[in-house]
Amino acid sequence: MANPADRIAALRWLVDSGADEAVLAQPRDRFAENKAPPRARPAPAPGDAPPAKAPRGASVPRGASVPLALEAPDAASESARDLAAGCETLDQLRDVMARFDGCALRHTATNLVFGDGNPESRVMFVGEAPGADEDRQGLPFVGVSGQLLDRMIAAIGLSRKSAYITNILPWRPPGNRKPDAAEVTICLPFIRRHIELVAPELLVLVGGTAASTLLERREGITRLRGRWLFYALDSGEIPALPIYHPAYLLRQPALKRQAWQDMLALKHRLAGMT
Repeated sequence: MANPADRIAALRWLVDSGADEAVLAQPRDRFAENKAPPRARPAPAPGDAPPAKAPRGASVPRGASVPLALEAPDAASESARDLAAGCETLDQLRDVMARFDGCALRHTATNLVFGDGNPESRVMFVGEAPGADEDRQGLPFVGVSGQLLDRMIAAIGLSRKSAYITNILPWRPPGNRKPDAAEVTICLPFIRRHIELVAPELLVLVGGTAASTLLERREGITRLRGRWLFYALDSGEIPALPIYHPAYLLRQPALKRQAWQDMLALKHRLAGMT
């Protein structure tokens, strides 16, 4: 493929397909590797014991160097819970999350996406996970869907200076795929502590993943949206409003009428609390 135009077209095709991450420093021809004959494993010497396997779900001592693939999600979640509980400020939480090594997404993401806006705000928006634009800039909701969210909240008199915005996951899943259950479980203690430290009067849960995870509900976003529910804390409950994710609205513009109704419900709730 000597033609530069063909190379650019191939790269664009890869990006459009979701393959927009380089996970190796040098290219690797896996097709050639598949053609090579498999190497025979050396026979074990007489008396050798079989290699030991790490017990499933076993916790890993802190400070030990262990491949991420061998670390059980429950052990990583327990570590995250301990670390988050020791944070008394948002700066401490950000530093702890930046050093946390229990989630494999950290190693494929470019930046930690912590939060944006006013941490003293009465309302806190929680989305699902960063996308490509968020990963590059290290800020939540700055891509096309983020621009729509900005317009939505501006329509009811809010902005990034008067609201606070974050995500359940602080790292982008490769290819903007949906986070899997293990990734959400591992990162859940961080977002719970994040909410505790911001201590908003109202929560807006942006999208089905944020709503079902934090509210511990099985219904989809079409049934949860527009209903004032409650997010439970040790110190009490916070009224929570699930809404459609802006990315979903871009694919389903006919639902913007319902999204506007949700924004009006948020506006009226805020007005009634003054």
